[in-house]
Amino acid sequence: MSMTAVVISTGAVLGKANPVQLILMTVLELIVFSMSRWMNVTFLQVTDSISMMHVHLFGAYFGLAFSSCFSEPSPRTDKNARTPKSDLLSMLGTVFLWVFWPSFNSVLSDSKWRAIYNTYFGLAVSAVTAFALSVLTTKDGKFRMSHIHSAVLAGGVAVGYAAHSIKYPWIAMVLGLLASVIAILGSYCSQRCLNPPLKLHDTSGVHFTFGMPAVLGALAQVVLLIIKNWNNLSSLGYLVMIQVGAFCLTISVALLTGLIAGLILNLRLFKTIPVSKYFEDQFYWEFPHLAVGF
Repeated sequence: MSMTAVVISTGAVLGKANPVQLILMTVLELIVFSMSRWMNVTFLQVTDSISMMHVHLFGAYFGLAFSSCFSEPSPRTDKNARTPKSDLLSMLGTVFLWVFWPSFNSVLSDSKWRAIYNTYFGLAVSAVTAFALSVLTTKDGKFRMSHIHSAVLAGGVAVGYAAHSIKYPWIAMVLGLLASVIAILGSYCSQRCLNPPLKLHDTSGVHFTFGMPAVLGALAQVVLLIIKNWNNLSSLGYLVMIQVGAFCLTISVALLTGLIAGLILNLRLFKTIPVSKYFEDQFYWEFPHLAVGF
């Protein structure tokens, strides 16, 4: 399951990092994420299910920090533009993840059936909200596939933290609704307000697909913990500090190590891709049908 963090981080630098950089990033991220999870379980006594749900948070912000070390592509380039074929393939992958996401959220949970039910409730509402908001936020009133790809899965990310402890379906549904809203509106805010000042380019939108919904899920898990232990004020502060500490530790380690890894792997030794060659498959793959005289 730790490979999930690598897949998420790869989405932030896709088309900008060469194969050697991606391989080394994978090795470093797996080691660092395992250490982060070990610290959460050993020193903060966080349960295995909660520590593993930090995989979305860690992967998103490690990838963003790693991506910040790469040169920003030209805004005029259309090499990363979506095509009908790429949208179709992405949608097939999204449907596959949507169907099997409950098994991911419940694999380490003690209350597996509750986690499965709550995940499906959150995913269902996030899917409906994604289609509705996509129509409302586009000028021509049509569905935008980029919204559907990100917002449909955001509910599963947000519910994952508390899927095993949510007792009422409406809570999971509200989380799915909020996660979908954050994913779609966050895509506009990050692309127009956040990314330009930071000169940050997020190729696949992992920030608003995994990062912000994961933050929402972590906050919701703390709120539900407070409500559950409201009558036991003597230990409430300790429990809250443990969860907040695990969240802060995970995101801090992800940002710091992602930045260090990005700086190291952008040295000339690793032959970084020039900006003019971003998003070009021909730079590393042979395409016989594109050869001269074919």
